[in-house]
Amino acid sequence: MERRDFLTSSIAVGAAVAASSPLSASTRQQPAATPQGAGKGRFNLAYAPHFGMFSSHAKDDLDQVSFAADEGFAAWEDNGMRWRDENFHKAFADRMAKHKMRMGIFVAQDIDWEKPTLTTGDKGIREKFVKQTGESCEIAKRINATWVTTVVGRVAQNLPWGHQFCNVIETLKQAAAVCEKSGSGMVMVIEPLNWRDHPGQFCPTSDVLRALCRAVDSPHLKILQDLYHLQVTEGNLIDNMNRSWDDIAYIQLGDNPGRAEPGTGEVNYRNVFKHIQARGFTGILGMEHGNSRGGSKEGERSLINAYLAADSGQ
Repeated sequence: MERRDFLTSSIAVGAAVAASSPLSASTRQQPAATPQGAGKGRFNLAYAPHFGMFSSHAKDDLDQVSFAADEGFAAWEDNGMRWRDENFHKAFADRMAKHKMRMGIFVAQDIDWEKPTLTTGDKGIREKFVKQTGESCEIAKRINATWVTTVVGRVAQNLPWGHQFCNVIETLKQAAAVCEKSGSGMVMVIEPLNWRDHPGQFCPTSDVLRALCRAVDSPHLKILQDLYHLQVTEGNLIDNMNRSWDDIAYIQLGDNPGRAEPGTGEVNYRNVFKHIQARGFTGILGMEHGNSRGGSKEGERSLINAYLAADSGQ
């Protein structure tokens, strides 16, 4: 039985019980499962959970997608989609289509956290990166994805910064050409990574991302404005977002410190979300963070409520 069918039948039974036995005030205040269709329109922005975020409320990965849809989420993201098989891709695409949800990012190329890659200008590294970009274009077609996360990688300590910048530009230009040629419409979104969690990265701040986008000058390369990382590296989130606005295609979230849901750290997400709404952003906001209360049903419900509160702007 599909989640929505189960919820519909459960609601009918619950209504009959309620007619004969009134609920106490404390029972009425408990969070209940969202009935079929009631989740639509709950949020002003298109937030995208990921696998594992609602595992306590669902029987498997695809059921998490259905649960999220019933709760009003309009999108989904999955860093690891590239490593899932084609059968899963098809089942996932069908489930997303059923719920009229949009696919967010997946990671398009391998990431080396220990050694510099694109900054080096190494021919073999460049060829591998471009090849993996083409492979991800085919995955994007299968799952109806537009945006993919791209990480530039570490600083090369033996090269001047300007030469590293040129090396990165050349690789991204070649990869963007592959995106265009594929007909997939895929857009690489380059992600900033903070010095605390990922020391030594070439792209820690939004100004570097913007400079790369302008230098490559392709509709297939844009910015992933990760507000968790950028709060660590530069702060001033709204002002810096405005500076790069024309190049921002995707946003990711997470409070700081702790990298959990909005309201658990120092970022005023109510004001940030109000600003994003006011600017008319119609893209996806990925929920790339953990749960401050763990993965229990209560913790997952608390996370949903945190988004409802921050999204409302109240």
